[in-house]
Amino acid sequence: MARKKKQLEPKIGSAMEQLLASKEASIVPIVGDLVEGMVVAVGKREVRLDIPGFTTGIVRGRELTDESGEYSNIKVGDKVQATVLEVENENGEMELSFRHAGHQKAWGSLEDLRRQGDIVHVRVVDANKGGLMVKLGQVPGFLPVSQLAVEHYPRVEGGDKSRILEMLKQFVGQDLEVKVITVNDADEKLIVSERAAWEEQQKGKLDQYHVGDTVEGKISGVVDFGCFVEFGEGLEGLVHISELAWQRIDNPREVVTVGQAVKAKIINVDGSRISLSFRRLVDDPWKRVSERYHLNDIIKGKVLKTNPFGAFIELDPEIHALCHISELSDKPIQNPTEVVTIGETRDFRIISMEPREHRLGLSIKAIDHPVKVKEEKLEEKSDESTKAEADSQTAEADKTTDQTEADKSE
Repeated sequence: MARKKKQLEPKIGSAMEQLLASKEASIVPIVGDLVEGMVVAVGKREVRLDIPGFTTGIVRGRELTDESGEYSNIKVGDKVQATVLEVENENGEMELSFRHAGHQKAWGSLEDLRRQGDIVHVRVVDANKGGLMVKLGQVPGFLPVSQLAVEHYPRVEGGDKSRILEMLKQFVGQDLEVKVITVNDADEKLIVSERAAWEEQQKGKLDQYHVGDTVEGKISGVVDFGCFVEFGEGLEGLVHISELAWQRIDNPREVVTVGQAVKAKIINVDGSRISLSFRRLVDDPWKRVSERYHLNDIIKGKVLKTNPFGAFIELDPEIHALCHISELSDKPIQNPTEVVTIGETRDFRIISMEPREHRLGLSIKAIDHPVKVKEEKLEEKSDESTKAEADSQTAEADKTTDQTEADKSE
């Protein structure tokens, strides 16, 4: 609590005025100071303290309540600290506060917990779509969804906010182990993390795994941006949608199910965030695409789906291609469904091949008109480029997760 620049003037002729005029004036407390005294009287609405060498102090009304809980059961004879509100009130007593003193102590202790990284217990008192409201001692705090431990993270299909809130409310009344990660006394802002506490407890287990390792486990959750795989002793990793398979996947639920046994490759480890890949355990089919397909070949493909800019075509189970809307017809069209139908098989001409980018362009209008295009050869990726790709996809997964959580808190 910041000191006030001006304090209340003592009454003329009072004992405090005499003390201020004496040689000991330099040690007289000012507004905002913490003073220590002995409890000499305890009433329902006030407590009196003897401040040795100064005067009698009084704590009354709302100033009896504090966040630290230290003053809950005080009795005559106890030595306690209080914050000076007025040097001398209307009755010639020092006006004191347990509330301010408790606040100073409580938030000072919280800062110590944050700095030392201790694991503590909090009680969940309420929930909203962004996380859990908790209490650490007498101080209210917040546990964001993003800081929940892996096992408690709500996995809701489609990000249904009401369902997320329903799942979070199940924690009300429970105690959770957390670490304090943000303390802001001025704004009375306390943020805790269950995930950080979990990371520390799992550190020995996490140290056993490294990038490049293959793990065996089972699908523990499926979300719009990928799936979670549980492995080892309570560990869990994310397979981003882009790492499910070499071909384009629009809905993870079409290729994986909860409880399915799987193998995955670790591609990144960042604290408790473990990024996994299914596709990197099998050879990239695009490395051999030029052995199976050639520019200007006319081939048959099945229309998988359409969107405003074209149609996705399955050439085989591993290779999917795009027929841009401008290549569907010689005439201008507004929607690919004017020319193709999902599920049908028809002829296309290959007009471009970019194996490194996993792209193959098709055309219907060019079937009768071969085109001159350059073919790109697929080269082996260096270790540096592979690592960069892993980092990029981990960042993309984190960004997707953070955006989902931001939407939930609205």
